[in-house]
Amino acid sequence: MMLVRNFCKNSVIHIRRYSVDALTKKPKILITGGLGQLGVECAKYLRGKYGTENVILSDIIKPTSDIVNDGPYLFVDILDFKGLQKIVVDHRVDWLIHFSALLSAIGEQNVPLAVRVNIEGMHNVIELAKQYKLRIFVPSTIGAFGPDSPRNPTPNVTIQRPRTIYGVSKVHAELLGEYYFYRFGLDFRCLRFPGVISSDPPGGGTTDYAIAIFHDILRKGQYECYLKPDTRLPMMHVKDALRALSEFLEVPNTKLIRRVYNVTSMSFTPEELVDAMSRHVSDLKITYRPDSRQDIADSWPQVFDDSEARRDWNWKPEVDLENLVKLMMKEVKEKIALNGV
Repeated sequence: MMLVRNFCKNSVIHIRRYSVDALTKKPKILITGGLGQLGVECAKYLRGKYGTENVILSDIIKPTSDIVNDGPYLFVDILDFKGLQKIVVDHRVDWLIHFSALLSAIGEQNVPLAVRVNIEGMHNVIELAKQYKLRIFVPSTIGAFGPDSPRNPTPNVTIQRPRTIYGVSKVHAELLGEYYFYRFGLDFRCLRFPGVISSDPPGGGTTDYAIAIFHDILRKGQYECYLKPDTRLPMMHVKDALRALSEFLEVPNTKLIRRVYNVTSMSFTPEELVDAMSRHVSDLKITYRPDSRQDIADSWPQVFDDSEARRDWNWKPEVDLENLVKLMMKEVKEKIALNGV
């Protein structure tokens, strides 16, 4: 009789878990570092798919009224583990998208802060995800590679050894996430993004010249580039970046051969971008004055090989260079008109 009771009890638990998993349920998503380069646009994109109340944007920065009106916003300090626990429990979070990080050029200016935010913060969110069985997405970057990496093309698995604290912290995040997947079964997912281009003002990344050039040309008619004209780097419009992130989050685990994938849309140089822009703006005035960011760019991939993402979960970019320029000209003009500057 005891064996029968135990068998029935275990069977009920199994059936209950199966029935919950079988239900179609929209995930509750928390985005950390939400007021950085990707957070606001990511929240808008995912709210369109899963509902406004199911996507919580968070940061330590005071939001504008527009951000508050667009949907849920919380103060979240990724260095406060107990605070993170409370938010996950109170809001019944299912997925965590961890954007909090200091970018490449900014990180080099304040290494101790970059270590705290990029590395200690990562420790907190990955332990949080393990404790509450969350699906966790952490973006990585072309900056996770270094001068010893093959640059054209850069495959998904190769030597990395970056020389910026930003890159070191991203390699750390990739390896820690993979370890937690193999050791604890954590549903860790990571995409290595190229330079992501959007109409938002540049945020301190080495690839941000491809954003700043549109703002300066449309405001002032001229731009001084901090990279050499022939510096080739992988790039992607934010529309492709968000679609890649969203599609990747929904891929069944059984299809994922890896936990970390390269994704990209194109590669171009500053002079190639200027040439594409010249078909839309006459009399472009561009000067070049390389600074310390040139050394960073020279250690990064020139062409990203994302064939494994295309093979495993059918990733395919949609925005090429010509379409990127058209989108940016339109979006930056609208942003300038809206802000009155």
